[in-house]
Amino acid sequence: MRELSACVLSGFLAIAGLASCAAIPSSGANKYGVRDVVSTPELPVKIVDVDDKAARRLIAANSRQRFSDAFVERREVGYGVGAGDVIEVSVWEAPPAALFGATVIDPRAGAATARVVTFPDQMISHQGTIRIPFAGAIPAAGKSPQQIEAEIARRLQGKANQPQVLVRVTRNATSNVTIVGEVSQSTRMPLTAKGERLLDAIAAAGGVRQPVGKMTVQLTRGSSVHSMALDTIIQDPKQNIVLYPGDVVTALFQPLSFTALGATGRNEEVQFEAQGISLAQALARSGGLKDERADAKGVFIFRFEDPSVLGGSTGDEAVTPDGKIPVIYRVDLKDPRSFFVAQGFPMQNKDVVYVSNAPAAELQKFLNILTSVVFTATGLGNIGR
Repeated sequence: MRELSACVLSGFLAIAGLASCAAIPSSGANKYGVRDVVSTPELPVKIVDVDDKAARRLIAANSRQRFSDAFVERREVGYGVGAGDVIEVSVWEAPPAALFGATVIDPRAGAATARVVTFPDQMISHQGTIRIPFAGAIPAAGKSPQQIEAEIARRLQGKANQPQVLVRVTRNATSNVTIVGEVSQSTRMPLTAKGERLLDAIAAAGGVRQPVGKMTVQLTRGSSVHSMALDTIIQDPKQNIVLYPGDVVTALFQPLSFTALGATGRNEEVQFEAQGISLAQALARSGGLKDERADAKGVFIFRFEDPSVLGGSTGDEAVTPDGKIPVIYRVDLKDPRSFFVAQGFPMQNKDVVYVSNAPAAELQKFLNILTSVVFTATGLGNIGR
């Protein structure tokens, strides 16, 4: 009997020793494991403590992406024609008409006694000019109708009697904005001297086909491409910027999301509005921290960040093909001040929020293993009797 008890005891100690050395089941690394990533030479990752300074830096980086900052608006919008536009030119002379005579040459109005001549519509050539009798080739591309009028009148001085000129655009082929994406009807909206704005373009395309809160508007101007939530553009008039010829407005339906893992109420992908949410909202939507498991000092946000947000790259970090660096933001919710910071910390699409297990939770798992071993050893001892 004693031999059996000794055998059971030695088995118990062996199992206990194995349990103490073996890896305890877990949903991920604890806060110490995450901290050790910094010293990994193969994949160095930057860890940033989330405080008021870090939150303000991220908010400032997001504000730089606003249309009012990304696209500097010229003081005078102006309206100019370009190659391919069709214009109509009419010239008046004070009586007695010296150059064009006293009869109207207008196929639409017929003969009359007015001192005016209306030339046939003509398209601005690829050289950017039009031709007017007795005035020659007139530079037109990039000029407003008023500037073209003044140039024609100047060239006719001394040839016509007090010439007055009117230029009218009959077909606009160059001053357009293209609207595509999740709109009722993709279209090209002609621009006028009024100065159409971003929401005018959305309205011209029949509005968006998805809920406004889920929509993102992307504006492409030359080589610059920036995106903003449609909600923000509607609520902030400064973001409803004036459009320029050649702009491309794209309405995107791309539900943003983050992934919650670890000791949270729910481990799942959580969608959020295009306008964005804060870290505090993200934690709430993922069910908060589990009291029996979570380490309030071990809340992490994993993100691929633009180096400019962190003050530039040191050259030691791993860099993705698109120039971003992996960053782990660390939050200590044991500090009550962190809850104020969490209200301003902006979440980004594809973020991973991970809450590590508390050391006590790991210890409890180990004790549960020991308890099962004790019961097993006791059962074997009872059988031996």
